[in-house]
Amino acid sequence: MSLKIVVLAKQVPDTRNVGPDAMTPQGTVNRAALPAIFNPEDLNALEQALRLKDQNPGSTIHILTMGPPRATEVIREGLYRGTDGGYLLTDRAFAGADTLATSYALSMAIRKIGVPDLIIGGRQAIDGDTAQVGPQVAQKLGLNQITYVTSIDEIKDGQITVTRHIDGGVERVQAPLPLLLTVNGDAAPCRPRNAKLVMKYKRAMAPMERPAEGLPYAEEYDKKPYLTVTQWGVADVDGDLEQCGLSGSPTKVKAVQNIVFKAKESKQLTAADADVESLVKELLDSHTIG
Repeated sequence: MSLKIVVLAKQVPDTRNVGPDAMTPQGTVNRAALPAIFNPEDLNALEQALRLKDQNPGSTIHILTMGPPRATEVIREGLYRGTDGGYLLTDRAFAGADTLATSYALSMAIRKIGVPDLIIGGRQAIDGDTAQVGPQVAQKLGLNQITYVTSIDEIKDGQITVTRHIDGGVERVQAPLPLLLTVNGDAAPCRPRNAKLVMKYKRAMAPMERPAEGLPYAEEYDKKPYLTVTQWGVADVDGDLEQCGLSGSPTKVKAVQNIVFKAKESKQLTAADADVESLVKELLDSHTIG
């Protein structure tokens, strides 16, 4: 059966390079100060979608992302790997959104697209680690959901079977379509870019990014409509401004503090039983363990 799939993906700051300027005075992420990358678990989700497309001829995959114009890079990365297109939600009114406002904007965009057979996203984004957006989108759309998915095993007769991680093991779950899934980082890694697709889509851009008339390559966008990424603002998805961005975000960061752990002292231990017992006793007395 052919499937209509939407992958929720996010461009996130690379948390391996967090410095003192990583946060704004308002407590939001200073994205301009950090390198931007494709959220890792969203790449795992993308691979699951691409595998379904391989197994089900006629299926389509579109990436939906919210962010500044540079977030179009996430959509290009999807195109390089075999997706069919993407939607960029970008508007100043979306800025500063917490998970509630983000899931509202994404759900409104999905309503405009048309609810697909499958919505697939990563378990969580590394800039927030909340794992809330996927479930909130499902709730707002009235869809069933399966979280912590490690593999999609089968789709047959309108039913999907997946394997998901649980404490102490795994379980197999079957559910009817349409459905929202969130995928763990221990799922299969995403395939590499396809060189031919990179050459085809390397200039795919949202209207805000496109070169002005008269500049190099400007004429390509009239000749090749597939290079224009769909770009929507709040009004395009019939969004309520009060539920978007900071206005729709009840989560407020009161303070941000950098904590650096420093070793005050060190000691060398041998493998002797007495040394090990001494260390365990010290850790118990300090309530580090136990």
